[in-house]
Amino acid sequence: MINRTILTGRLVDDTDLRYTQSGSAVGNFRLAVDRRFTNDRGEREADFVNCVIWKKSAENFANFTHKGSLVGIDGRIQTRNYENQQGQRVYVTEVVVENFALLEPRQDNHVQQSQQNNMSPFGNQSDQVNITDDDLPF
Repeated sequence: MINRTILTGRLVDDTDLRYTQSGSAVGNFRLAVDRRFTNDRGEREADFVNCVIWKKSAENFANFTHKGSLVGIDGRIQTRNYENQQGQRVYVTEVVVENFALLEPRQDNHVQQSQQNNMSPFGNQSDQVNITDDDLPF
């Protein structure tokens, strides 16, 4: 059987990082993933996918991302259910993240200062770099 999910999207909120009673880190977040088509009004809609990430990966993810961060995740779909305080059965579908990639550069002070001064951190700005879709590995 195959259960593999790969998503690219933006974080809806900061990751909710918590710890289990045994000390394992667990992070919960929602990822906004644009649909490939537009609706009748020409607007692009998005799906909001619940995700969970565990252990050291959860701590790293929470430390290096924030609301609006563009990330790629690789994981599997998991379903579970529980009974809430009102006695109703609640069903949950979520992506259990196994790997992730940060898809935007981190905005630290050095990069912000370089951008404010209109200086490239890579040297001479007069050299143009032309990149086409054929140059990208994906």
